[in-house]
Formats: sequence, C-alpha cells, structure tokens
Amino acid sequence: MRKDRKRLRWLGVSAAYDEIGRDYSQHRRPDPRLAASISEALGDAGSVINVGAGAGSYEPPDRDVLAVEPSAMMIAQRRPGSARAVQASAESLPVADDSFDAALAVLTVQHWSDVARGLAELARVARRRVVVVTMDVDKLGELWLVREYVPETLAAHAAAFPTIASLRRALPTTSVSVLAVPHDCTDWFMAALWARPEAHLDASIRRATSTWHQLPPDVVERALAALHSDLESGRWDARHGHLRRTPSLDVGLRIVRAELGEPISPGD
Repeated sequence: MRKDRKRLRWLGVSAAYDEIGRDYSQHRRPDPRLAASISEALGDAGSVINVGAGAGSYEPPDRDVLAVEPSAMMIAQRRPGSARAVQASAESLPVADDSFDAALAVLTVQHWSDVARGLAELARVARRRVVVVTMDVDKLGELWLVREYVPETLAAHAAAFPTIASLRRALPTTSVSVLAVPHDCTDWFMAALWARPEAHLDASIRRATSTWHQLPPDVVERALAALHSDLESGRWDARHGHLRRTPSLDVGLRIVRAELGEPISPGD
C-alpha cells in the first residue's frame, strides 16, 4: 500500500507538470547569475546528474550531464543540444552507485514523494558532492506577495519543502548559502517577481509556476483582484515601490552543498 501511495504521488507531480509545462520554457529561462552560483557550488565536478531537471534550466553546459525528470511534457521542452534525459523519479534513480561526481537538484525537493529516499539516492549516485537548491520557507513568508496576498501558500510550502535543518541532518558535511535573486531575474518563478508585481497578473506566467497551480481557484481570484486594485490605486507602490529600485533580494532561496563521505541511508 505504501508503494502504491508513492506511485500515485509521483503520477500527481508528473501530471501537474504536464499542465504547468505548457508555458514553462517561455517564462522559466535560467538566470545567468543564479546559474553561475550553482555552477560554483558544483565545484570541480566533471559529471553531474541533474534530478528533477525539468526543461534543463541550470544544467552546466561545460560538464557531462544526465537529466532525470518525471514529466514527459517537461522533457519535450528541453532545447536541442540539451543533455540526455531519462524519465524517472528522484526516489529511484536508474543509475549505479557512484556514477557521477555530483548530484544536482534545483527547486525540486518540494515535489518528491519521499524526501529522505530522494536525498539518499542523490548521495548514492554521487561520488563527491550533492548540491540542492531549495527554499527557506520562513524567509519566503516575509515576501510581500505571500504575507499580504497569498498567505495560504505558507502551509503548503511548509509541508512540502524540507527545512534547512533537516537537510543538514540528512546530508553529511553541509554548507548553506543565500542565493539572492536579482530584480531583473530571467527565471520567472513566483518569488523571483518580487520587484515586478504586474507580472503576477499574466495568466501565462502563472501557468509556469507550480505555486499558482496548486492554489484553490477562489484564493487565486481573490489575491489577483486585491493586487490589481492595489496597483491601480498606487497602494502597492506606496508600500513597496522601493523594491523596484533594489538590485537584489533574499527571498529565501538557498544552496545546500554536501561534501560526501560515508553513504547515508534512507532511514538516517
């Protein structure tokens, strides 16, 4: 029964991204500044397995990469010349132990059905290090969009994203760094639009973001109506207009880097 529930969860994530994926590559273009920080975290790794790879954002072009992604729609949007991709889940990677120098997971752990199993799989297939880009939900809760318009996202995020402390416990020899998001970030995930509130009113942009997809329709309608009203009246700029002139912001994005020693087990 437990395996059946995990399989249903995997199918649900895959189906969600088959829907979200229709506009994904148009609006979720990797930002070169974020990419540079992620590449730096990968260090000297010559080979990388990118788990939850999506359409291929943040895959280093100068390394040997294998992409793993559960959604066929996302795989179909990978650009010509992208790394080879296989359809599989993080909890059951179809490669042998110690196959890659590093394992990479960018904003994907919140979609895994079994985070402990997924992290153990990353450590199993990587020889040197694991790099996880994730979200500190407490910091995300300070963002104006979440605090004032869609506080409902916090409970879902808290349930989905593992805490930074739990990632430290699960992975050996970890370091955690802030990944500040530039005001003109080209990767339009929900929190990256912190200085461009009008972008949230674009349905195409919202379709490329899992958070909007997961909110109940009545919550989305209420939040968008309130945001539209505040922009029209000038209330948003009165409260947050300084953000339009702010170069970058900590919205909760974090890079967790683990240097591997002894392999971890799923129960640890």
